[in-house]
Amino acid sequence: MNVVYKITYPDGKIYIGSDRTDSRLTYFGSPSKERRHHDFDFAELRDFTIRKEILWESEDAPIGEVLRMEKQLIVEHGANDPERGYNQRPHHKPAVRR
Repeated sequence: MNVVYKITYPDGKIYIGSDRTDSRLTYFGSPSKERRHHDFDFAELRDFTIRKEILWESEDAPIGEVLRMEKQLIVEHGANDPERGYNQRPHHKPAVRR
């Protein structure tokens, strides 16, 4: 099973990732450690609750489709915006104000 999932942290920030190994119940991705260390102190990390949601799944999607869906959902949810999430890629491009 291929899945794209969203992790929500106690501060409301999110991380979106994919899992193609069928470990969807136990895998929590690779969010930016630097950003998390900035947002949480050691005491907060000692009792830590996160939420994991499956946003998309497919039994037989090729890896390219899974990765395209992951990127699309990262951008749609703003998970690559340091103010909203922990994804480092694709790089966030702030909106140009006019």
